[in-house]
Amino acid sequence: MYKSIIVGTGPAGLTAAIYLARANMSPLIIEGPQPGGQLTTTTEVENFPGFAEGIMGPELMDNMRKQAERFGAEFRTGWVNSVDTSSRPFKLEVDGIGELVTETLIISTGATAKYLGIPGEQDNVGRGVSTCATCDGFFFRNKEIIVVGGGDSALEEANFLTRFASKVTLVHRREELRASKIMQDRARGNEKIEWALDRTPLEVVASEQGVTGLKVRNNATGEEELIEASGVFVAIGHHPNTGFLNGQITTDANGYIVTTPGTSETNIAGIFACGDVQDTRYKQAITAAGSGCMAAMDAEKFIESLEHSSVAL
Repeated sequence: MYKSIIVGTGPAGLTAAIYLARANMSPLIIEGPQPGGQLTTTTEVENFPGFAEGIMGPELMDNMRKQAERFGAEFRTGWVNSVDTSSRPFKLEVDGIGELVTETLIISTGATAKYLGIPGEQDNVGRGVSTCATCDGFFFRNKEIIVVGGGDSALEEANFLTRFASKVTLVHRREELRASKIMQDRARGNEKIEWALDRTPLEVVASEQGVTGLKVRNNATGEEELIEASGVFVAIGHHPNTGFLNGQITTDANGYIVTTPGTSETNIAGIFACGDVQDTRYKQAITAAGSGCMAAMDAEKFIESLEHSSVAL
């Protein structure tokens, strides 16, 4: 029986682990196949407070893990197949571990960025291919870059990236965009944004130094074209990692866990969510860490209320 189990080891889960471990709650953290989350696929992180010269993503996650271990957090590797939320304590079936039982559960499984699935893409993640303009835009100052996507987030990222890039080319596979009219008007009014609509991405082209362009097919003519650029930002959305919950916890239409505003509480008492699995807006390491702190404090308060109720009885 654990007082608290944390599923996921990105900034949110590790921050929750640090807070719970320091509160002598001896949390168990279950790591999946990619410990550390999306930051382990990034290179230099310059916008996480406290690191004046920046820090490599994997190093930041390793430091956070060691900090949690220092205070007594336990880490085990496994894949959570299912969670029984019908009664408390909650039961988890974990591949490679078996059944685990806990009084509180913190879900910090994050969201997985959608990729195009074309040649050269995964090979160049961190070498010019990115899914986060806020994280990586600074590295493309005065360079030409590409944004792939046609929704609000793609146009928002294109506009943001014009702060740094000399030119931003927006590539979309259809002639019409899915973005709202106000976002389209804003982007079309930006002189630094050029348009490559009705183009299907075929391959990320790169040299030993990194990305050099994106090969696309002109859907109208069938001809292949090369759009030269130093970076390719893929902005086609994310998948929240909530499939293992089997609909037991309330989510929005896109699968993100719904929490009570101002807290990390879900619709089930004793289950909390933090990080990108419940964040549809910010998706930053620092906001994930902050929500991890909230989840730990909410879980600690919940455990205290149970103990006080037991004493009263």
